[in-house]
Amino acid sequence: MSTDQGSALGLHDIQAAALQPRPTPYAGAYLALRIDDRRQARELLRRLLPILDSADTFDARRQVSLAVGFSFEGLRAMGVPEDSLATFTPEFQQGMAARAAELGDVGESAPENWEHPLGSKDIHLMLAGLAPDAARLEAILLLARDAMRDLPGVVPIWQQDVYAAPDEREPFGFKDGIGQPAIEGTGIPGTNSREVPLKAGEFILGYEDETGSVAQVPQPDVLGRNGTYAVFRKLHTRVADFRRYMRDRAADRAEEELLAAKFVGRWPSGAPLSLAPDKDDPELGADPKRNNDFQYGDDPQGLKCPLGSHARRMNPRDSVITGEARLHRMIRRGTNYGSQLPPGVYEDDGAERGIVFAFVGAHLARQFEFVQTQWVNDGKFIGSPTEKDPLVGANDEGQFTVPRKPIRRRFQGLPAFVVNRGGEYCFLPSLSALRWLADLDT
Repeated sequence: MSTDQGSALGLHDIQAAALQPRPTPYAGAYLALRIDDRRQARELLRRLLPILDSADTFDARRQVSLAVGFSFEGLRAMGVPEDSLATFTPEFQQGMAARAAELGDVGESAPENWEHPLGSKDIHLMLAGLAPDAARLEAILLLARDAMRDLPGVVPIWQQDVYAAPDEREPFGFKDGIGQPAIEGTGIPGTNSREVPLKAGEFILGYEDETGSVAQVPQPDVLGRNGTYAVFRKLHTRVADFRRYMRDRAADRAEEELLAAKFVGRWPSGAPLSLAPDKDDPELGADPKRNNDFQYGDDPQGLKCPLGSHARRMNPRDSVITGEARLHRMIRRGTNYGSQLPPGVYEDDGAERGIVFAFVGAHLARQFEFVQTQWVNDGKFIGSPTEKDPLVGANDEGQFTVPRKPIRRRFQGLPAFVVNRGGEYCFLPSLSALRWLADLDT
């Protein structure tokens, strides 16, 4: 197996969507396809390849991209030989639904309650389109649909439209997508000048990672190298429940906003509690050079930003925790779906709204799965084993602690503010791997 750990990152061969930052604002769509005829699926790849950008041909002025990914069952449907399929990691082979209980997807979030066809073996091929506006998105989707023309053996079975508003706020009303890592060899800067760039092998297969080794590369090498894994999850957000929980425990509107910020770890504007512990600072929140440029080392007790807050759990930075934070860093691409609940509304209007969470990385087990199981749904790493992430954890009468002097404040009876509607593990092949898949003759 060729790995060439010391070679330059093959940006010409990596799908642009794996590494390139998203535009602001943007419109997007996820399309799931079922493969009934592998020869027609291969023809689809041949038609799609000319409209796929690599990481080094991506046009930063247009900011339009299309990504192609496969589930494990999708690679099997394409005719990838069984001995090659066996070289993928066990968690990818099993798929998200099979690992649901371990991930905390239980109760309402269990696979039997997922939106059809998510969680089924019919999700084979995923297309993800992204553009700065609806018109340019529709243009790239038209090209994708045109590529499917006269190919009845490749069947569209699910679509989810997504977007990011100009203020970049997610359904709970907080600015999102701020903390992204710098990656060696990409030329794409991170958002925290205090974070040393991570090794490319943390995110792209075939290169040295933070442990000094190379992750398992699916074989043959042309199939695995320069590829990566992607996770998507459709997360329904119970915004009205979140707002009422804060209102019912606050003395006034200002305290309500502070409590919500303590749960999240940031103010609605994006200003971090670590830099603005007492009140929101919209100017700080809007400044990309400052709103993520901090560490937690000066706040070991969590008096500014609680140890168990959502943002601090997802990226502990330099906090003293169990484990090495750099081994669990992720590229996260959260995108909204559905309409926003208007400000000041505390009653649920019954609308479906939430986030399609997307993760990109070379290590499903120690990146996405570790964070989900150990940091989101367990609190041992911060010394609070009974607490889960207060915003996205699998809570059922959960609790959350806000350190303060002289007496900490503990919140009880946390419901699940987020419910998983379904998702899947995908593999984003390199461009050369897509050509290899298109030319399979089995």
